[in-house]
Amino acid sequence: MQEDGKKETFYGLSGLGDLIVTCLSEHSRNRKAGKLIGQGKTLEEAKQEVGMVIESIDNIDVAYTLSKQNNIEVPIIETAYEVIYNHLDAKTAVNRLMTRQKKMEME
Repeated sequence: MQEDGKKETFYGLSGLGDLIVTCLSEHSRNRKAGKLIGQGKTLEEAKQEVGMVIESIDNIDVAYTLSKQNNIEVPIIETAYEVIYNHLDAKTAVNRLMTRQKKMEME
């Protein structure tokens, strides 16, 4: 049986707090890897420079695979996947996301 996440956990330090630190802290492995890839480094170069596990890299791969298996449109994940694994230029990726046709995201 699969349980849904609890909003109390997400909105606490272990959820939202961790997300904020991951995005903003100069010490975050995920942020450092993202900056390196955004600067044009390859995935392997970023992994080597960070020198530790980068959870977001594996998470993007899994989320992308699950979205395809379940026919779910996830533009941010799809674009991040293209940047990380298919060498899409970061500026092109941002432009692609920011100029998407507006539509209802949830029904």
